[in-house]
Amino acid sequence: MSRDNFSIKGVIFDLDNTLLDFMKMKEVAVRAAVKGMIEAGLEINEDKSYQDIISIYEEFGWENQKVFDVFLKQCIGVVDNKYLAAGIVAYRRAREANLLAYPNVNRTLMTLAKYGIKLAVVSDAPSREAWMRIYYLSLYHYFDAVITYDDSGVRKPSAKPFQLALRSLNIKPQESIMVGDWPERDVVGAQQIGMKTAFAVYGDTFGTQYSGADWDIDDIFELVDIVKEINGIA
Repeated sequence: MSRDNFSIKGVIFDLDNTLLDFMKMKEVAVRAAVKGMIEAGLEINEDKSYQDIISIYEEFGWENQKVFDVFLKQCIGVVDNKYLAAGIVAYRRAREANLLAYPNVNRTLMTLAKYGIKLAVVSDAPSREAWMRIYYLSLYHYFDAVITYDDSGVRKPSAKPFQLALRSLNIKPQESIMVGDWPERDVVGAQQIGMKTAFAVYGDTFGTQYSGADWDIDDIFELVDIVKEINGIA
């Protein structure tokens, strides 16, 4: 069957906790940063400091670049560059070692691309951070479009980032599936403009009981069977 006759012509993915295990990476990297600052001589409680840094991220955003500055000001009233450097270097080393795609991500993207399905990312992350993660995982060659917060100026569930992705892929909402781990943003945002949706159960960090999506998937490779069935691919 020609791609022109496919019912589903594109699949759009959220990035963090959908293609890569963002929260696991963050947890390991923050713990490494705390240990790095302690080894540099900062007298702090390891577990409490980890929780304090996570709280700062939750307040100021997961992409905030000044988290350790804020933490040090809270701890000792000043940003000591010795401790700051120790924390940042330990964080970056651990982040790179633990920035991993979920199982079957490469296999799924490769298979969908082989069938002629257009692929895109819609992420609330800043453009630089999103692209760095995509390149670090060597996923860049799969995507026809990557739409970030810097591109749309709004966050999901706003319709705009989804519309930008669809426009880039030159497909209609009903010809696409949105895959994400956050129902209130990924599922609601996509459904309001007529896209089909798949909830990434494997990346759920909220203990979601009901996603409202067309499909709940425990493994990203389930998308291949969904697309094959809808498109009549043997």
